[in-house]
Amino acid sequence: MPNNPLTTKRMLIDQANSRIVISVGLAAFILVFSLVATKTLVSQAAYQNRVIGAKRTAVKQLKADIEATTDLKRSYDAFTSTAQNVIGGNSDGTEAKDGDNAKIILDALPSAYNFPTLTTSLEALASGDNIDINTITGTDDGVAQSANNTSITPTPVEIPFTIAVDGDYGGIQNVVSRFEHSIRPMHVQLMDISGADGKLTLSLTANTFYQPAKSLNIQTRIQK
Repeated sequence: MPNNPLTTKRMLIDQANSRIVISVGLAAFILVFSLVATKTLVSQAAYQNRVIGAKRTAVKQLKADIEATTDLKRSYDAFTSTAQNVIGGNSDGTEAKDGDNAKIILDALPSAYNFPTLTTSLEALASGDNIDINTITGTDDGVAQSANNTSITPTPVEIPFTIAVDGDYGGIQNVVSRFEHSIRPMHVQLMDISGADGKLTLSLTANTFYQPAKSLNIQTRIQK
């Protein structure tokens, strides 16, 4: 059967239209893929730039911290290596006023609520010639306070106590003087002295303090 020219032309037009549709679809796919890929690459590049910037900042801070640590160690060594401590005692001695400066500072403001240790310190302050210690009382709140051993922003915490001693005038005067010059801060709320010259009774109601150790707020950051 001879080919119909009209039919042949229509077939050629349909084939051309199909090729055009395929070409347009393929071009649209390539364009969309390119746009998505470009957006992804731009996002990845921005992310990597943020990560690199954060790493550079961290490295810079780390170098500054290392230098500060070196300076701090040098200052600490100089502070603790003096022959005489800040309260006039021997840095290598064992008497009440002795010990290096680091020990003196820790004794002045300890980092934990330790009432038995405080009692020992009070006994040392109150002891002396012609002095008898009657009572040392307070609240051993170490268990309840154990949760406060560290803090991001530490502040002093009061430790209340009372102490009563007997002695002659000179002995009582020496006890009061030792409390006044104690390396550990004392906030006296009430002081009562009663009796005669031969035998006096000193009663003190006061607060001393401890300060929780400072905790470091170390964070982990995830770059987005």
